[in-house]
Amino acid sequence: MDRIRLSDHFTYRRLIRFTMPSIAMMVFVSVYYAVDGFFVSNYVGTTAFAALNLIMPFIMVVSATGFMMGAGGSAIIGKTLGEGDNRLAQEYFSFFVWVTIIAGVILSILGVIFMRPIAILLGAEGEMIDLCVIYGNISMISMPMYMTQYVFQSFFIAAEKPTIGLKVTIAAGCTNMVLDYVFIALMGMGLAGAALATAASEFVGGLVPIIYFARKNDSTLRFVRTKFYGRALGKACTNGCSEFASNISTSFISIVFNLQLIKYAGENGVAAYGVLMYVAILFGAVLMGYCVGVAPVISYGYGAGTHNEMKNIFRKSCTLMAVCGVVMTVFGLVTAVPISSFFVGYDSELMDMTVRGLRIFAFAFTFMGIGCFGSSLFTALNNGIISAIISVVRTFVFRLSAVLLLPLVLGIDGIWLSTCCAEGLAFAVTITFFWIYRKKYHYI
Repeated sequence: MDRIRLSDHFTYRRLIRFTMPSIAMMVFVSVYYAVDGFFVSNYVGTTAFAALNLIMPFIMVVSATGFMMGAGGSAIIGKTLGEGDNRLAQEYFSFFVWVTIIAGVILSILGVIFMRPIAILLGAEGEMIDLCVIYGNISMISMPMYMTQYVFQSFFIAAEKPTIGLKVTIAAGCTNMVLDYVFIALMGMGLAGAALATAASEFVGGLVPIIYFARKNDSTLRFVRTKFYGRALGKACTNGCSEFASNISTSFISIVFNLQLIKYAGENGVAAYGVLMYVAILFGAVLMGYCVGVAPVISYGYGAGTHNEMKNIFRKSCTLMAVCGVVMTVFGLVTAVPISSFFVGYDSELMDMTVRGLRIFAFAFTFMGIGCFGSSLFTALNNGIISAIISVVRTFVFRLSAVLLLPLVLGIDGIWLSTCCAEGLAFAVTITFFWIYRKKYHYI
């Protein structure tokens, strides 16, 4: 099979082939998080499952720097490659990896120090506090590798080696799944076992790419002697601020969701929301995987000035995102019962709540793809400001307003419906920005 390069012309088939490893990477990561939830829910219990879902938003907040550096850094690297300066692209690549590792170590230390008060702040009480602290502290040990793993997911694509990135992700995921079974089902280690399994998988996902790029390879990127690039770092943070803001916002909103659910439905509400989040992460991984995969192509085209190819990629991407959104909505409606049964089938009341929530929540996927692509598009075009605006209104402003206001009228159904309303409004905002910037970037 011929190697696909960033400079190629992309048909639908070629575009899907190129982005498929990235999609598979993101889906596989989301699957092994769902496996965590399955083992904790079925082998440890509802309280531990609720604790896992309660502390997870904080872990995602800490890891957001990795998403920012991966998205923002790959946009700079892709543009630099498009301009023909391979050596500078390699220096940027090496620098961004070092920055991610150092930031990960610092954030891990701070996370351990403040884990208990944060768990209490998130609404944990009694036994849930200790469970949150156990899972959170173990997760902090592997945080530098977790952040690095996400950086390399973007950088493997910029290096035109998405298949290797997929293999690394599969190896990490299999490590997590096998160790989940060993630590939780066989050894009875509870939530600590789940955290250790995840930490081990993150070391696999973070260390293997470091070894690959440190050795001689045939990719467009490799580790070289570098220096401090302050301006590039600032640009990468600006470019990737939408991904950073999206992760922070999503995590904060998850906290608000949990607090609202504790108020309206108690511990069962938090557990039901956990199932919805696993589904959202899995379906969202398909959309995000495509966006991560296509971003270096857009950045390369922007740097090379190939306007016709930019229009081609934009048109095909919007079509694919729209079709995926509709398919995901239908799939969510049809499979609500078996999905809910898989996670919480042991409790009929909890399962009924989860099924209803999932059937309402599923309509959000209809609009989600375009909003996701819009944010990624402007990041790839090195316009972090517009990307951040789309991301923040989508993941924070609209969702926060909806989850606080709709339950006042609709009760718990308002919580499930809030994401649908937020994604619909974000869709409208994204289309507006597409139209405003069409002449500047020549994608229409």
